[in-house]
Amino acid sequence: ESALASADLEETHQEQGQRRKVSRHSVKAAGGKEPENSALSLDDGQTKKIRANPEEERLKNERTVFVGNLPVSVSKKKLKSFFKEYGPIESVRFRSVIPAEGTLTKKLAAIKRKFHPDQKSINAYVVFKEEHAAVEALKRNGAQITDGFHVRVDLASETSSRDKRSVFVGNLPYKVEESAVEKHFVDCGNVMAVRIVRDPVTGVGKGFGYVLFENTDAVHLALKLNNSELMGRKLRVMRSVNKEKLKQQNSNQALKNVNKPKKGVNFASKAAGHSQGVFIGEKAVHTKKKRQKKSVQTKKSRKQK
Repeated sequence: ESALASADLEETHQEQGQRRKVSRHSVKAAGGKEPENSALSLDDGQTKKIRANPEEERLKNERTVFVGNLPVSVSKKKLKSFFKEYGPIESVRFRSVIPAEGTLTKKLAAIKRKFHPDQKSINAYVVFKEEHAAVEALKRNGAQITDGFHVRVDLASETSSRDKRSVFVGNLPYKVEESAVEKHFVDCGNVMAVRIVRDPVTGVGKGFGYVLFENTDAVHLALKLNNSELMGRKLRVMRSVNKEKLKQQNSNQALKNVNKPKKGVNFASKAAGHSQGVFIGEKAVHTKKKRQKKSVQTKKSRKQK
């Protein structure tokens, strides 16, 4: 499973894909052409997508902070005001939004404030214009933005560090809230964020999620809560593993299994097995002889007649 940042990144890619589909559909319906900067047109009629510069994305992440445990009532204006003392803000993007209707995109649901009735909190990414402002904004970690909501602030660039500071929690009750999970793990150390993976339509939890701690020492204590009970269910707690690392490990293991000779294979025994098969051949020949005898007897009986 991936950690908190990986899950948010996948959600971002899904939203971008939906936006591209909607924009292409609306452009075609209007009888116009797609913008030239959206794709490169090739001679054979195909299109090639322009990928973002990885270096630009890395620099942007350096001045971006992840803000968790925000109330669904919070607005971009409110969030900008919450962080404005640390420096000018370039943009605010809400994440983990569950639309009230299946026809709404997550971005449109965030704009129209039409969240699923069971959703109590959302996350956001705040992009500053300067890197030092993002670092200063970490001082807001644990601060109260509204009654009952203490925000979790972390640098978006620290994805590898998050993997080491996160645990995967399985067999969660489907209607459990993030606050209940945080309370269950609070004795292990300072909890930075809790993410429960939910159905994008119904908002009901899928039975698993992630807990991000402030330091790696808390992870060791959290692992001891494996098989502990929450709302009558025994939790499955394990380390959170990055998807790319997991794929690499699986591929390396597969290569080792291919190159490694199978245990217990004895070519001599295979040869012996073939020699034992001669007995079967003799039986087959024996049965054929019986058939020949029967055929001879039938011929003799016909002659006597």
